[in-house]
Amino acid sequence: MKTYMAKTGQVERKWLLVDAEGAVLGRLAAKIATILMGKNKPTYTPHADVGDYVVVVNAEKVRLTGNKTEEKSYNFYSRYPGNHKYVSFTKMREKKPEWIVHTAVRKMLPKNHMGDELLKKLKVFRGPEHEHHAQKPEKVELF
Repeated sequence: MKTYMAKTGQVERKWLLVDAEGAVLGRLAAKIATILMGKNKPTYTPHADVGDYVVVVNAEKVRLTGNKTEEKSYNFYSRYPGNHKYVSFTKMREKKPEWIVHTAVRKMLPKNHMGDELLKKLKVFRGPEHEHHAQKPEKVELF
């Protein structure tokens, strides 16, 4: 028996719809990263992009456990002196809830060119509506 190695052009991709309402952020991001990499498929190949597209809706309703809702903050630094900024989780959830989910998934993907390509298959939306109806995403229950 020879080992099967998938090639990027031969992979059949699906579109999956994930509802983030009430989901814990880290657990949700870990499952989404697994789907984007294709580790949930028997044809997983480390050097090829074999994952599916993921559409996440209701990003504003994601939650954290414990006291992290009050304590968690995001850091921004523009490399200019005195320009180190901290934004709390609650303020970020009001302003850009899509960014919270996007960043959590990005940090769980490989830190190389492959990770950048995988991240392009993630589509995150604030509310229950999304613009990918033409792709007919199938709803997936991750929990």
